[in-house]
This record gives sequence, C-alpha cells and structure tokens, in this order.
Amino acid sequence: MEETIPFKNLHSREYQGHKKKVHSVAWNCTGTKLASGSVDQTARVWHIDLHGHGKIKDIELKGHADSVDQLCWDPKHADLIATASGDKTVRLWDARSGKCSQQTELSGENINITYKPDGTHVAVGNRDDELTILDVRKFKPIHRRKFNYEVNEIAWNMTGEMFLLTTGNGTVEVLSYPSLQPLETVMAHTAGCYCIAIDPKGRYFAVGSADSLVSLWDISEMLCVRTFTKLEWPVRTISFNHTGGFIASASEDLFIDISNVHTGRSVHQIPCRAAMNSVEWNPKYNILAYAGDDKNKYQTDEGVFRIFGFESA
Repeated sequence: MEETIPFKNLHSREYQGHKKKVHSVAWNCTGTKLASGSVDQTARVWHIDLHGHGKIKDIELKGHADSVDQLCWDPKHADLIATASGDKTVRLWDARSGKCSQQTELSGENINITYKPDGTHVAVGNRDDELTILDVRKFKPIHRRKFNYEVNEIAWNMTGEMFLLTTGNGTVEVLSYPSLQPLETVMAHTAGCYCIAIDPKGRYFAVGSADSLVSLWDISEMLCVRTFTKLEWPVRTISFNHTGGFIASASEDLFIDISNVHTGRSVHQIPCRAAMNSVEWNPKYNILAYAGDDKNKYQTDEGVFRIFGFESA
C-alpha cells in the first residue's frame, strides 16, 4: 500500500536561539525533544509542542570549546544526549538539567557520532578518519581504528551486528561488530558517499553522494533497490521517516526533497533559503526538523532551524 500524506497543506516554523549556524538537529527517542548543535560551541535542547502553539522551552548545553558538529540521543533514554565537537571531546549530557555528566578527550577533531541501537556503545569519527568506540557506562574507548581512506558518516544496522561507513571513494564499507573485521565493500556511487541512514524497519539503508544521487540498498542482500534523482548538488543529509515509507534528502539545492521510498517518486519539496546541513524526521510523527547555512540580510549566520509538518504556520 502506498502511503499518501497531504504534505502540501503542512507548514514550517522557525526556532531561533543559536548565535551561529546550526550543524546538526536530532530528535530524542520519544519525539518530544529536539537537540541542535551549532558552530557557536553550544547545543540546545528544545521541548517542542508538536500539536499546539505552546511556548517553546529550551535549555543550553554549554562547555565545548569549539563547534558542536554532531549530536545524538541515547536510543533507550529520552533525556540523555551525546555531543561531538571540534575541541576533541565527546560529552554526555542530561537534557533535564543541562549538565554534562561524562566527558572524554579523544585524539582529533570529532565530526561524527552515533549510538548503537541498544544504547550500550557510541561510535565517534574524527577529521583524521579515525573511529573510536566508547562504552557508554564507563565513557571510555574500547576500540580504536584508523582508516586509510576518507570516512564520512557511520551507522550501525538495527541489530548492532554490522557497522557501516561511507567513504570518499564512493563505497560503503561494511564491518562486522564488535570485531570491526571487514565483511564487504559496497560500490555504491561514482563519487564520494557523504551520508547514510538506516530505515527504522531495518530492511534498507540509504546513501547520499557527491554525485547528487541517493541510493537505497537492501541490507540483507547488499543490493541497490533504487535511486532518488531529484537533487542536483552533492547530498549532505538524508533521513527516513518513522514508517520507513518516506525519505528526505538535502544539499545545496534550495529545497529539501521528500520521496516515496517504495516508488522512488518525489512527493514534496520544502523550499529553503540556504544549503542544508541536517534533516531529521521525528521518530513518531511526520514532522521534519532541518537546519542549514541560513544568513540574514547582513550576511551573518542566523543560527536558526526549522520544523516542517505543522497544520498552521
């Protein structure tokens, strides 16, 4: 059955608070809080009222000494969030108090972070193509691996037995976990692979590439099922919605594409004013958070993000 959603009747709202551009947005596991990480060296947690116009409460997570490039929530705990920064540290925060509960300093500038689906481990990637796996309870490294190719984004599959890396060579490297032994090299694109997303049902993963395409892969067969071709610029960020029926992708094109995963057809475009850095669907509702390089009329960073999916603006 093909899902249809009246996307054209839905609106976006803007959220302001950061002093510089927002690099990363992420929802917690219950879909009630959104975190944003910014070049202004802070993360913020926003308590979003999805169904009304309630006052938005936000709390600042302060302590990093460089840009907060990526963040991710504990998949099993709605108030724990991890942040990766250019200051070489990774921090764990309690989103209720805004306090940093754990931190560890790694060897380089951190640009990627993701949780294992069971919440026990965190993987961190840095600018020197080094991967560190942290045990969440002790918040100490348990594996370190340096790669001799450009590693862009990282993800576990839903069972946590497989670890996927997108590379600058146009491949997805598939490693077994926890051994990190190579299982397979997927020749995915003709240009570098930038971003990766795992379908919430665990059947597919999607890859966004510098060749402007998004490819959809059957995870059990490692075969390409289809490609999405709406964007014309390198794909920077992708996300599946909670049913796995839609995929959002964005780039330097001045729109975010929403396509039907099963047909490959584009069903909606959300206009945007700048290149996008991060798109993420809410885990419970068809509501999409997005953030990019927005500037005001004086050409300074606006520090905003937006959420699409409201019935009124």
